[in-house]
Amino acid sequence: MAFEGLTDRLQKAMEKLRRKPKVTEADLRETMREIRLALLEADVNFKVVKDFVKTVREKAAGAEVLKGLNPAQQIVKIVNDELTKLMGEEAVPLNKAPHIPTVIMMVGLQGAGKTTTAGKLALRLKNENHARPMFIAADVYRPAAITQLQQVADQIDVPVFEKGTDVDPVEIVREGMEVAKKNHNDYVIIDTAGRLQIDEQLMDELANIKELVNPNEILLVIDSMTGQNAVNTAQGFDDKLNITGVILTKLDGDTRGGAAMSIRAVTGKPIKFVGEGEKMEDLDVFHPDRMASRILGMGDMMTLIEKAQKNFDEEQAQETMDKMRENTFDYNDFLAQMDQVTKMGPLENIIKMMPGMANNPALKNLNLDPKQFAHIRAIVLSMTPEERESPDIMNPSRRRRLAAGAGRPIVEVNRMIKQFNQMRKMMKQVTNGNFNGMQNMFGGQMPGGKMGQMAMNRMARKMKKDKQKRIKKLRKLRKKK
Repeated sequence: MAFEGLTDRLQKAMEKLRRKPKVTEADLRETMREIRLALLEADVNFKVVKDFVKTVREKAAGAEVLKGLNPAQQIVKIVNDELTKLMGEEAVPLNKAPHIPTVIMMVGLQGAGKTTTAGKLALRLKNENHARPMFIAADVYRPAAITQLQQVADQIDVPVFEKGTDVDPVEIVREGMEVAKKNHNDYVIIDTAGRLQIDEQLMDELANIKELVNPNEILLVIDSMTGQNAVNTAQGFDDKLNITGVILTKLDGDTRGGAAMSIRAVTGKPIKFVGEGEKMEDLDVFHPDRMASRILGMGDMMTLIEKAQKNFDEEQAQETMDKMRENTFDYNDFLAQMDQVTKMGPLENIIKMMPGMANNPALKNLNLDPKQFAHIRAIVLSMTPEERESPDIMNPSRRRRLAAGAGRPIVEVNRMIKQFNQMRKMMKQVTNGNFNGMQNMFGGQMPGGKMGQMAMNRMARKMKKDKQKRIKKLRKLRKKK
């Protein structure tokens, strides 16, 4: 994740304040210095850092301690609120035309991931809006650009309009729009040419396409790994084209993430999506509040829940929750859950969305090798139906038979069974709103310290409310019957 270094430094800065019953002016100055250095190291724009630190210092110095919060937690809240504000307060949806097609121009420099991102966006529109998008291949300069777009389009079954490399891009777009209207496509995504740097010829061509189609969106695709250059690129394109939004790519790479915190403040234009992976499904809506929470090491439970809802069968998930609550969760359920979790993406990315886990030392001891799933599956599939349905009957002779059947060492079988039992016990507590089981996993301390505890408490309250709603709903249904 792009913000690991920043998260680590900010957590350490807050940790120094945690045990202080009263925060002095000197303590506040030291914390602000740490925050300023952390943001600058993350490649956040200098003026943005200066204004951010000034605002936080003023609010922290003048803030009354909220009921139930110590001074350190109060400052965390202020920093969280200001980070959210800095990145745009809330998610900004795509503009939509009153009549089809909605026209989206994808612009950016070469190498930013424009074509792949166009494919990810088209797939998202297909899956979530049941849309019928069409691509227009308007990059006639880059070698194999049209071939690349065609390959991306084939993966997601979206048509491409192209006229080769010998036709003027503006004419290609003109003809493509006619085809889209004739075929009643909901969205037209124009894949335009990029350059290694902004130049007059590129901008003139893009301005001509803009004038022709009057797009509903001009989305600038930016490689977040370019740091400060990303902000300069955004400003350059915005000055010439008046972009409507930004898509940040490679936010999962070895990058400092400063672009995400600078672009909105410098250009005033929203980040609409972020790309955090290589799969075509790896394009997420940018939520400033969730990103702020991740930066401060408080996790991103909402995105985690959304990913789960997208990949989990709702009826099966409810059944599993009931089994966990009643402590009847067995190895058949475990196998089904494991299959659904793997659909959500790399396990380490999922874990990092949990409060306090972005830089938690416990992660370093976890073996997140995908082969482990195959080994666990082999062990479970070596069980008899009775063993899968009754986890408590696993005696030593049964374990030895499992090891032989799965071709795995007996120590690995024992470890898997122990972890399953711990997980079953912990999930029973968690589904009932008790997070002590989770604390025990980390040596009696909630991951992320006070910040993690705050996030978990919020989650517990939400789960309790959801449970009460379900009970009320069931009572109403029973009365009707």
